[in-house]
Amino acid sequence: MPAVQQLIVDEESAGQRLDNYLLRQLKGVPKTLVYRVIRSGEVRVNKGRAGADTRVQAGDAIRVPPLRRPAPAVPAPVPAREFPVLFEDEWLLAVDKPAGVAVHGGSGVSAGVIEQLRQARPQARFLELVHRLDKETSGVLLLAKKRSALTALQAQFRARATRKTYAALVWGTWPAGLRLIDQPLHKTVDAAGERQVRVVSPAHEEARRSITRVRAARPLGDCTLLEVGLETGRTHQIRVHLAHSGHPIVGDPKYGDFVRNRVLARGPLRFARMFLHALELSFDHPVDGRRIALRAPLPAACVTLAAALSAP
Repeated sequence: MPAVQQLIVDEESAGQRLDNYLLRQLKGVPKTLVYRVIRSGEVRVNKGRAGADTRVQAGDAIRVPPLRRPAPAVPAPVPAREFPVLFEDEWLLAVDKPAGVAVHGGSGVSAGVIEQLRQARPQARFLELVHRLDKETSGVLLLAKKRSALTALQAQFRARATRKTYAALVWGTWPAGLRLIDQPLHKTVDAAGERQVRVVSPAHEEARRSITRVRAARPLGDCTLLEVGLETGRTHQIRVHLAHSGHPIVGDPKYGDFVRNRVLARGPLRFARMFLHALELSFDHPVDGRRIALRAPLPAACVTLAAALSAP
């Protein structure tokens, strides 16, 4: 029979969210079950209740209730794959992630960018994601090749010392005066482990302030191409903020205009992805401090669609 587990957080796991830490430690336990026992309060951190977004620290004692694990399945082989390199040295690796590829495995995804890169680079002693991009989002993705680089860069992200610019094509004409979206967001996870994010009142007990800036807007037919900057990095922030403003991202399968997306995907252009691209990322190098500015060009499918929409 399953028994209570007592886990002690090590130095390398310090700073992780509780849900992510448990998902790494409890291999084979369904994601939905992990979230269920966290929500129910059965998981205790230093004898106290904790939420999924609690940051664990080295030395924390975590009590996990008895969990029945399914019989281990034979994992699908992880393909070795390299991605277009935007920057690389002995501390960092930045790649241009294509749309449709998850950054890591989980939730029905056997292998993402990180697993495929590790398979392609068996000599790499350390390789970790510095940040995340949605599966449907393309563009600049930063990874660390040393633990010290990882912690330094993640500190920059938390301190908002990085600068991120996204290209987003939205339906409709964007209002010229709308340059700042300051709307609190609330994230929930359903029984299937699927994340849902919505705008809530600032008075909501779990509201998290979220700020998005529109830096440039260019009309393209019945759409508008935006350059968007993030001052906070909430889950699905750009997608939810733009949709809440009445201008969902073209091709967004979760928060978008599903009818127009379907027409576009089945039409002559066959555009069947989300038009959200991590265009630029700048940060201070974790070792020498110099400012690094990276840019990933718009994918060919996005360039083709933009040209078609701007044609007379």
